[in-house]
Amino acid sequence: MTNSIVIIPTYNEIENIEAIIRAVFSHSKDVHILIVDDNSPDLTASKVKELQSEFPERLFIEERKEKSGLGTAYIHGFKWCLQKTYEYIIEMDADFSHNPKDLPRLYEACHKQGADLAIGSRYVTGVNVVNWPMSRVLMSYFASKYVRIITGMKIHDTTAGFVCYKRNVLESINLDTIKFIGYAFQIEMKFKAYLKAFKIVEVPVIFTDRTRGESKLSSGIISEAIFGVISMKMKSLFKK
Repeated sequence: MTNSIVIIPTYNEIENIEAIIRAVFSHSKDVHILIVDDNSPDLTASKVKELQSEFPERLFIEERKEKSGLGTAYIHGFKWCLQKTYEYIIEMDADFSHNPKDLPRLYEACHKQGADLAIGSRYVTGVNVVNWPMSRVLMSYFASKYVRIITGMKIHDTTAGFVCYKRNVLESINLDTIKFIGYAFQIEMKFKAYLKAFKIVEVPVIFTDRTRGESKLSSGIISEAIFGVISMKMKSLFKK
């Protein structure tokens, strides 16, 4: 996996950051990591810089001036990675909701099995979510169903944030036109790839809710996803 990199956006993840970095490196010996930190008050960035001496040329950090949303953090990371030679670029959360053990499976789906975009999917084989209250499980599950119906994408987990992209997928998308900044960003990126007829596969994973730190989910993020999907679909129809 020397040609791959994992982007991990952070804001106040001091409780998780060292453990997730060590876990990723332990399960994927050659992968690189890029941390995109939004000026975390808890000094997450300082801990990353401390670890860079232990993982030279493998651990990188980009610091932004303020908290500007998940989507813009990933866009920043994508642009940084595309300036390098990485062929596979992976999105991953810092809080262990995405299991580092699954990284090689996402990579192999693209590297050996022909996928252009591999999704770590919670719903392709039922509902594989641990530690979520039933209300949130239902909200997430039916949100993905809703997105699938509106967009026409044959994807079970449309809001998933554990994703491996081949380089050419990101190169084909004008990243400056990506509108959404919350969890709807994940939907928009998949939809852009779907419209360009890239091969999208879902790799079944078990999603475990964070046990340390605070969730970044808010009502504004949820409404962006619900209403933004309709707008996104309508714009795609008018462009045809």
